[in-house]
Amino acid sequence: MSKSVSWDEQGNWDAKGVWGTRNSAGRKLDLAHWQSRLDELRAKHHVPAASLAILVDGAVHELASGVLHRGTGVEATTDSVFQMGSIAKVYTATLIMQLADSGQLDLDAPVVDVLPEFSVADPEVTRAITTRQLLSHTSGLTCDFTYDSGRGDDCLAKYVEAAKGVALDCSPGEALSYSGIGYNVLGRIIEVLTGKVWDEALKDLLFTPLGLDHTMTLPEEALRFRAAMSHLGEPGQDPDPAPSWDLMPRSAGPYGRVIATAGDLARLARMHLAGGVAQDGTRVLSKETVALMQRRVVDSPDKWSVSADGWGLGWTLYDWNGVQGYGHDGASIGQYGYLRVVPSAGVAVALLTNGGGARELYAALYRELLAELAGVTMPDAFAPPAKPPVVDFAPLVGTYRREGVVITVTERDGTGHMVYEFVDGMKDFSEPLEIDLVPVTETVFAGTGVGAAFSEDYVPVIFSTLLDGTACVYIGMRCGPKVA
Repeated sequence: MSKSVSWDEQGNWDAKGVWGTRNSAGRKLDLAHWQSRLDELRAKHHVPAASLAILVDGAVHELASGVLHRGTGVEATTDSVFQMGSIAKVYTATLIMQLADSGQLDLDAPVVDVLPEFSVADPEVTRAITTRQLLSHTSGLTCDFTYDSGRGDDCLAKYVEAAKGVALDCSPGEALSYSGIGYNVLGRIIEVLTGKVWDEALKDLLFTPLGLDHTMTLPEEALRFRAAMSHLGEPGQDPDPAPSWDLMPRSAGPYGRVIATAGDLARLARMHLAGGVAQDGTRVLSKETVALMQRRVVDSPDKWSVSADGWGLGWTLYDWNGVQGYGHDGASIGQYGYLRVVPSAGVAVALLTNGGGARELYAALYRELLAELAGVTMPDAFAPPAKPPVVDFAPLVGTYRREGVVITVTERDGTGHMVYEFVDGMKDFSEPLEIDLVPVTETVFAGTGVGAAFSEDYVPVIFSTLLDGTACVYIGMRCGPKVA
């Protein structure tokens, strides 16, 4: 199924059900070809359903393939909605930047100036954490703290209260460490400054002005639409419907729950590409603020888990051999989403899926799409070289810890081995993972034997050092300092 949206002669947006279109810049977009590739790659990688939106020269083109639920066989359509996981962080960041635009929020002031109830164990550290650090994942706040604070409108206030005792991954401003807690704190800041719950603020300040009528935050709102079911299974096989559609509490919203079509996600990207202006001319963000969000704040030691070269204010930043881009990935109970934006080409691509080898589908499809539309050469898939280098593993041996996880690194017969164990509030998440480490460089390793816990191929394991000299290891963009 295909739908395209383009400018008419008067400069208005016009929806047409066509298979091919020549946009205003004269670039031919062969939608029949891309529908065929989407169908082929989706089937090859055992993805039940995929929805693709391509934004080029101001026009949004939407494609869909497969079934939303392998048990019922309901067809995926371009108006089907998917869970987008951490892509929700882009929406939360955009709202925060609106508040900064209006003068209601100083990004460099301590968070406690807005949220006096916010705290970590050390009062001095509490005072040091700023909104800018929350946006760029440099606050030191950890990621994997899931707390069900109920379905009430006070769920974020309760979450922030419950997170007070959670340990930091590292000191504020010291390093990048991907943080879910940080984005829930941002969600609570939005509530305090707007006087609205996060969900309402998103609708009033973002969804409505952008015309995102297939975007929502609550599960019951998704019932109005064709909703993708989550699927889980072993790599290389067709996955089965998950036991539950969504296991996240309402408090996960700012960091993990926005539900939308791929087309609506591309329309959000279009506003950023347009310098903060919505389709109808409404200014959502200032041009300066849009540019600020895309400016690099911190480099990423882990350049493979989410293809990140660095981080801006809300955006993951990419460098494709000199071509700059931004976007975000998301995952939620078997559903995976990928957004890539190439500002120099005026191109954005959004892909939403509901299980299977989604990352392999994304990599193959985007490699072709971005090469043709934006001249981008994406890197090869992460994997060890045919002849791994010989490295001295002894300095890396030890115990690394962050909230909810203990990582024990040992050397066995000259090769590296790691046990990834869930503890504290995450102790029932999974059995400990036994991971062999194949050298890529002296500090970068390809973890094997993980299965679908992190990825379907190799998991990147990166050893680094914090500013204070403490050794650390990155897995899944999370920083784990060495403790023994």
